[in-house]
Amino acid sequence: MSKLVTIYGGSGFVGRYIARRMAKEGWRVRVAVRRPNEAMHVKPYGAVGQVEPVLCNLRDDNSVAQTMRGADAVVNCVGVLNELGRNSFDAVQAEGAERIARIAAEQGVARMVHVSAIGADGDSDSAYSRSKALGEAGVLRHMPDAMILRPSVIFGTEDQFFNRFAGMTRFGPFLPVVGAETRFQPVYVDDVARAAVKGVLGQAPGGVYELGGPDVETFRALMQRMLGVIHRKRIIIALPFFAARIMAGMLDVAKFVSFQLFPNNILTRDQLKNLRRDNVVSEGAKGFADLGIAPEPMDTVLPAYLWKFRPNGQYDEIQASAKNLRA
Repeated sequence: MSKLVTIYGGSGFVGRYIARRMAKEGWRVRVAVRRPNEAMHVKPYGAVGQVEPVLCNLRDDNSVAQTMRGADAVVNCVGVLNELGRNSFDAVQAEGAERIARIAAEQGVARMVHVSAIGADGDSDSAYSRSKALGEAGVLRHMPDAMILRPSVIFGTEDQFFNRFAGMTRFGPFLPVVGAETRFQPVYVDDVARAAVKGVLGQAPGGVYELGGPDVETFRALMQRMLGVIHRKRIIIALPFFAARIMAGMLDVAKFVSFQLFPNNILTRDQLKNLRRDNVVSEGAKGFADLGIAPEPMDTVLPAYLWKFRPNGQYDEIQASAKNLRA
């Protein structure tokens, strides 16, 4: 019988790419999610019955144990960028990660891959970054040979980074950004998946790997690159941190007084803290080179999915070519 991997959060942005690659490796893939009915898009990744979404509550031991039963490896991709309800940073990224590792150790699971983030730091003033560090420590406490992946900002067809800002260009001549000079090292989502698969297959040793693409650019430069891809001219407005702090505070208050009916997916005070720090691979850290992976540059990927934000969508380049012919 083929081997089985349980992927927690396997229907999400990163998890779906890992699920697809594991199915291609011939493994059975169990995708553990909160809402299996919203994860049916993973089923065609393999043969009939090879990839199956199953219900899992990451905050419940029994639920995690049941979805892991019989697995040869586990991958944890669950994370939140904004706290909502009982899905706090600590509950999901610290306690949830440790729960998966503890139960994996109890069940004798051979390998574990945990997706964290660059900037994980137990001494950070950001609750997000602290919870990521606590999650890593909890994983290593129970699965000391686990592979921990720390990607920079991840881009790809379903991302909430370039897609979000490209969408904003439709509503006016200005594009506001916070932390315009903060540096990022965007990494292609399928490259992160390739790294995770190497960990599951035992083709790379455990430990912490920081994953960044070949390009390091400021937030401002990334927006300029995006604007070039979507053929739009916009004035990039660098919001000063003091102004952004006021705005984030007001949005957080609105979330509180509305009893989270307004979830504040715009800008939180905690996100603002992370925007003050560069999000790049640390000097001397293990990374793609140690995994034998050459990461994809942004130029080869962004046009494949950002074209829909061009003024004339898929016809933009056709019209440009026609103008050249008339000339």
